[in-house]
Order: sequence, then structure tokens, then C-alpha cells
Amino acid sequence: MSDSQSAAVPFAAQAVSFHEMLATGKIPDGLLSSPYVAEQFVERLVHYVLSIPAGSYSMANLSKLLEQVDPRQQVSFFKKLKETSPESLKHFAPLYYGFMSEFSDLLFT
Repeated sequence: MSDSQSAAVPFAAQAVSFHEMLATGKIPDGLLSSPYVAEQFVERLVHYVLSIPAGSYSMANLSKLLEQVDPRQQVSFFKKLKETSPESLKHFAPLYYGFMSEFSDLLFT
């Protein structure tokens, strides 16, 4: 799909290569074109990481992806993770505590 075609297709209808992003730790430039798209990206990322085996990606690269989104979206990632799969927080605990210690002020917003 060309760039002009992908721009015309709403984000919700686009295939997102989370596998590649988790391998490189980088979100492609221009993908998160608005706060709404960033929100949708984070929600889809939660579902993706919960649907694949834990060893399929590194926590370090997941952390790099999260560092590229707005802090509120970082908090949203963990809130969605907890809502979707409370038991999964055990697996994500090191990442969770690392991010939450930086953004404790945002937890109640």
C-alpha cells in the first residue's frame, strides 16, 4: 500500500505491523498523526502483546515503543492492560513499575 493510499484509509482499518515495531523498538514516523490515533494505537498494542507468546518480543523494545507516545497514553496502556487481563500485570510488572514511578501524578487523571 502506498503512502497516499494509507493516508486515505482510517487508522482503524490499517494493518499495523506491531511485530516489526517490537523488533526494532520504533514507531514509524507519521503513524501517530493525532491524539485519537495514538489512543487507538495503544489500545491495539495492548491486545497485540496479550495475544502473542511472552517471549515473542523484548520488554526493552516494548518500553521503547511506549516512550514514543504521550505520557497519558503510556498510563492508558497499563490501564487497558489491567482492564483486559489483570493477571498479565505480573508479567509486565517491571515495565509497569518503571513507568508508573515516573507518572504517578497522571494515575488519577
